[in-house]
Amino acid sequence: MTMSKFPLKRTAMCVLALPALLAMSPVSAKTLVYCSEGSPENFAPSINTTGTSFDASEQIYDNIVDFERGGTKVVPNLAERWDISKDGLEYTFHLRKGVKWQSNKNFKPTRDFNADDVLFMFERQWKENDPYFKVTSANHAYFGDMGMPKLLKSVDKVDEYTVKVVLNAPEAPFLSNLAMQFAGVQSKEYAIAMLKAGTPEKIDQEPVGTGPFQLVQYQKDAIIRYKAFPQHWAGKAKIDDLIFSITPDASVRWAKLQKGECHVMPYPNPADLPAIRKDPNVTVLEQPGLNIGYLAYNTTKKPFDDVRVRKAVNMAINKKAIVDAVYLGTGIPATNPIPPTQWSYNKSVKDDAFNPEAAKKLLAEAGLKDGFTTDLWAMPVQRPYNPNAKRIAELMQADLAKVGIKAEIKSFEWGEYRKRMQSGEHQMGMLGWTGDNGDPDNFLNTLLGCAASKNNGSNVAKFCYQPFDDLVQKAKVVSNPAERAKLYEKAQVIFKEQAPWFTIAHAVQIKPVRKEVIDFKLSPFGRHTFYGVDMVK
Repeated sequence: MTMSKFPLKRTAMCVLALPALLAMSPVSAKTLVYCSEGSPENFAPSINTTGTSFDASEQIYDNIVDFERGGTKVVPNLAERWDISKDGLEYTFHLRKGVKWQSNKNFKPTRDFNADDVLFMFERQWKENDPYFKVTSANHAYFGDMGMPKLLKSVDKVDEYTVKVVLNAPEAPFLSNLAMQFAGVQSKEYAIAMLKAGTPEKIDQEPVGTGPFQLVQYQKDAIIRYKAFPQHWAGKAKIDDLIFSITPDASVRWAKLQKGECHVMPYPNPADLPAIRKDPNVTVLEQPGLNIGYLAYNTTKKPFDDVRVRKAVNMAINKKAIVDAVYLGTGIPATNPIPPTQWSYNKSVKDDAFNPEAAKKLLAEAGLKDGFTTDLWAMPVQRPYNPNAKRIAELMQADLAKVGIKAEIKSFEWGEYRKRMQSGEHQMGMLGWTGDNGDPDNFLNTLLGCAASKNNGSNVAKFCYQPFDDLVQKAKVVSNPAERAKLYEKAQVIFKEQAPWFTIAHAVQIKPVRKEVIDFKLSPFGRHTFYGVDMVK
């Protein structure tokens, strides 16, 4: 990403500290500073898969439907209503009129949002001959992982404000999927203009949306500045300026929160929580997290193509000791690939017991009585599901050494790490997931389905096991929730038998927020949404 292409000049920005920056805002302006944990990869909703990138882009874009703030219910957004045919195959979206697009130095819109923009959102990710399919990246991971290319039969413009989507099969979570960030709507007019100018990538670097905030400046690893979009269709945001102060270190985020240099921070160090809870200027918001942290085995690489080896590693690692030492009361040991708060969670599934002696026997059965050498990848950043991957890797490494497995810890910059994991470079690697739509399909299919194991998808275990996939695919087309739950419960049993992951923990979502902040709501999906939030002046 070429930083110099962004709207405001960078010179002053590089030398000003954040307090001085805040002082530059008009006296009456309300400025909220969010201490984000990392830099976004870009501002292309269809390409990203990390919460870090989604947080940055979701302030700018709207979807045709959305989740209610702080909840999982699907509500109207750019579509004010929709009709679904009795057979569940046809969705007709009636779009909102008079929705304005933002502008920047490259582009001034000549029309309001309409059906062409919705078609562009779908076709950019779906049609390989679309001129934007390969711009920034051809890896539209979410779209592919959820089987959208096969699911969609047609997407047609009925008129300027009506779009009809026809599916090849019923899809229970379809509406919820469209509320996820990969379906953020970009301007077709802006796309055409940038294509003509020979700079198509600008729509993902210097974004224009219909959302509540517009980008003012982005400086990688330092700052993202937004201002409220005054013509937002639902009314101007209550805060005038939104700043992401990019702060990878959790202790530094906490220090900034204490000083009032930021107002909301994600992912505190568990060790800092007692002090955070005692601070009279801070409120700690918390709720059970819809997440999972895990160690994925690359099931296509030796020796992890052997289920006995995967089971042996599961039994060699002391999960309780890891969760106690690293999560410090902010997580619970994970058994299943979905959290206990997710409907269809199978309580009858038993975890692999910590048993180094049994692990050695299994390794001997698999022809590896002297152990083996492997890599062990650890994320370089804190995530909602994992407060310290490097420390967990060290504890795993020590446990594995006791059964003869030599693990070399590897890491990369976060964007690079994710990309390499998705392409399957690892043998063992840590990752995790926060649910996007409140549906079990978003875990079991998106992370473990056969479609997601191909083309650099989110199934980083590269796990494609037909009996499991058959259950998950069948559950997608069944409309009865009780029937769907039974299928997902059976899938969890197979998951545990096949052991494509060592399930680590489900973390509690914890968000320290300064008292000046009014009505910030925790999202079940771990989103950070600032529309609707106010500040005490």
